[in-house]
Amino acid sequence: MKIVLIGASGTIGKEVGIALSSEHEVIAVTRQSSDLRLDLESQDSIRALFENILCFDAIVCVAGNAKYGEFQTLTEDDYYIGLKNKLMGQVNLVRIALDYIRPGGVIVLTGGTASRKPFAKGGASISMVNAALEGFVRAVAEETQGKIRINLVAPGWAKETLEAFQMESEEGIPAKEMAPAYLNAIAGESTGKIFDTN
Repeated sequence: MKIVLIGASGTIGKEVGIALSSEHEVIAVTRQSSDLRLDLESQDSIRALFENILCFDAIVCVAGNAKYGEFQTLTEDDYYIGLKNKLMGQVNLVRIALDYIRPGGVIVLTGGTASRKPFAKGGASISMVNAALEGFVRAVAEETQGKIRINLVAPGWAKETLEAFQMESEEGIPAKEMAPAYLNAIAGESTGKIFDTN
C-alpha cells in the first residue's frame, strides 16, 4: 500500500513509520522538516499536499495539538487550539482526502484515551477534542460504507512524552508498543472502530 503518514517525525509517528515501512510504501509528512510539509490548520496546505502526492491507498494521521491545562485556567482561546488543530485539522484532512484517496482506501486518525479516561487534572480541552473525534469517525464510517474505511487510534500517554516533561512515566506506554494499534486500524475490513493502544 502507498500510505501517507502525517506526523512522521513525532514520538509516536516515528515508530508507526518504522512499523509500516517493512510492508508498505510510506510517504512521510511533517510540519517543518521534510520535503512534504503540512499545516494541519490550513485547508490550502492539505489540498496542496494531496495534489503533490495524487493517488494513495491510506492516510495515517499521528498529528494534532490541544492545550493541556487545568479547567479553571483555560481560556476560550485555549480550547480553540485543539478545536482548530487536532479536531478540525483531521476533519478537513478526511474531507479533502476523499477527492484523492483510491476507492477502498483507509484513513486512520489519532484521538486519545482521555476521551473516556480523563486525566485527574489538566485534560478538559484534550478530552473534549478526543471525544469529538471518536464521534466524527463513527458517523463518517456510516456515510462512507463501501467507499473508504475510517478508524481512529486512541493512544494513552507515551512514556517518552512523560519523561520529556519530567512527569511520572511509570504508567506511560513506549511509543514502539503503540505502533501495532495503527497497523491493526489499517488492516482488515473494520470501519468506524476505535483502537486503544493499551
